[in-house]
Amino acid sequence: MDAKHTGKIYGINGPVIYLKGRTGFKMSEMVYVGEERLVGEVISLDKDRTTIQVYEETSGLKPGEIVEGTGDAVSVILAPGIINNIFDGIERPLEKIAQASNGAFITRGVSVDSLDLDKLWDTHMTVAEGDALQGGAIIAEVPETHAIVHKCMVPPDVEGIVVSVVPDGQYHINDTLVVIETTEGERKELSMMQKWPIRVPRPVHHRYSARVPLVTGQRVMDTMFPLAKGGTAAIPGGFGTGKTMSQHQIAKWSDADIIVYIGCGERGNEMTQVLEEFSELVDPRSGNPLMDRTTLIANTSNMPVAAREASIYTGLTLAEYYRDMGYDVAIMADSTSRWAEALRELSGRLEEMPAEEGFPAYLASRLSAFYERAGMMQTLNGAVGSVTIIGAVSPQGGDFSEPVTQNTKRFIRCFWGLDKSLAYARHYPAIHWLTSYSEYLPDLSAWYADNVSPKFVDYRNRLMNILNQENSLMEIVKLIGSDVLPDDQKLTLEIARVIRLGFLQQNAFHKDDTCVSLKKQFGMMDIILYLYKKCRELVARGMPMSVLKAEGIFEKVIAIKYDVPNGELQLLDMYKVDIDRFYDTVIEKNA
Repeated sequence: MDAKHTGKIYGINGPVIYLKGRTGFKMSEMVYVGEERLVGEVISLDKDRTTIQVYEETSGLKPGEIVEGTGDAVSVILAPGIINNIFDGIERPLEKIAQASNGAFITRGVSVDSLDLDKLWDTHMTVAEGDALQGGAIIAEVPETHAIVHKCMVPPDVEGIVVSVVPDGQYHINDTLVVIETTEGERKELSMMQKWPIRVPRPVHHRYSARVPLVTGQRVMDTMFPLAKGGTAAIPGGFGTGKTMSQHQIAKWSDADIIVYIGCGERGNEMTQVLEEFSELVDPRSGNPLMDRTTLIANTSNMPVAAREASIYTGLTLAEYYRDMGYDVAIMADSTSRWAEALRELSGRLEEMPAEEGFPAYLASRLSAFYERAGMMQTLNGAVGSVTIIGAVSPQGGDFSEPVTQNTKRFIRCFWGLDKSLAYARHYPAIHWLTSYSEYLPDLSAWYADNVSPKFVDYRNRLMNILNQENSLMEIVKLIGSDVLPDDQKLTLEIARVIRLGFLQQNAFHKDDTCVSLKKQFGMMDIILYLYKKCRELVARGMPMSVLKAEGIFEKVIAIKYDVPNGELQLLDMYKVDIDRFYDTVIEKNA
């Protein structure tokens, strides 16, 4: 690669700088700007002007300073050491930056290695001399953390015959492990390290359709609006509705192997809280720290906007790398609205024609390019891995009709709409059942039938039907009150209340309710619908709702979520006995 191309700064406009004349730079090339060697990327080229976006603060830069090309696109280093680490938007570890900087803020132009080059890793080689290797083949295994075995792979564009292999032992990430002879007769040295451009999706062998759910332990997500592994979901909501906390719950309890959390343009104090909380969380699966299978990308709102734009792609590329090893990876992007705002600011600096609400005309295509990189794939080495993307959206004033939310809905298949009134009523997760939807339900119904119960989807649809009936009846109740309703409609309202409080509402601080197995979720639906059936029979026999409510059975069913531990589901059988006893008691008293 030719790294000798240089140019001189001609103009500066915030994070955007201009060079005059022919520089020889390539589109999307990474460059070093000025005496402090700030990191930048070429975003526009014409015959006599080069435009560069700078990922660091540009105050103090002046015309005439030198810009030096690297010959490479903006890339990330892929090797052991990514998990249990905290990076900025361009994969610089914050801990090392803090050591190299003075004070609490990141110093400009700080140059640190993305990953620790001095650490020795226990390495078990999985190839031998004479083996034919293709792109994606695993050459070594390294225990990266207690939870994750890192599988070192051949870069996707390399293939050949192994001519030498090092023995098992301890190696640095840049030590040569394997030498192969390519089909052209060239010798290539392979280490644990790969470099990959962040804006280029990593190649795969085959993409599968949605077929397995991402089980989160949150009833409103798993039962009512499920998300598939390799799927895409959005969590939109106004300030204080619980976007970040919903993502925390998914990160902690979902059955993904690895979590990539991208804090994109969030407030500094909120990001600090995330970093502190994640480092303290215990992985419920293993009892080890949750950070053993998590990597964080922190890009706060006071960091330069260009780096915010890059942080999304950095996180995606790290996730795709672990997917290629055969892991299920979940990305939490918090929030894509701040990313879109970065696009808007850069677009304004570049004097591009604005579209709706000032966002650039290419907002939709950028969002689609982001969400399209999700999927369950057969990787180049034959393993099956997935990248699931869960993007928080922060519409101003909670207005879901704004461009980022509307364009996001075009490219996602699961929409968990948070509602301000539910959040203020302390109903969490504040996902509203009337504004949310999931297009994955038909794709996953076969999995639910095989792994939980053939009746699972039918029960879910019946609960949804009751909630929709409640919504229609509430229009009448608001006008003339509930006393005028016939008893069968009063029963519908009461059962809908049981569903809302006993099933959809969940307590993250209760040991049995914070995460609920699918078997218990099905059992709870079964009991609620059994209660509804028995109460309908009583109402049909002329029993008034006031008599039914006096027995306290509705409150008892609501309390199932607390009273039945996840490991003692046989206790659910007792509730049907209680409902039958309640049925007989009401008939005896009113005979």
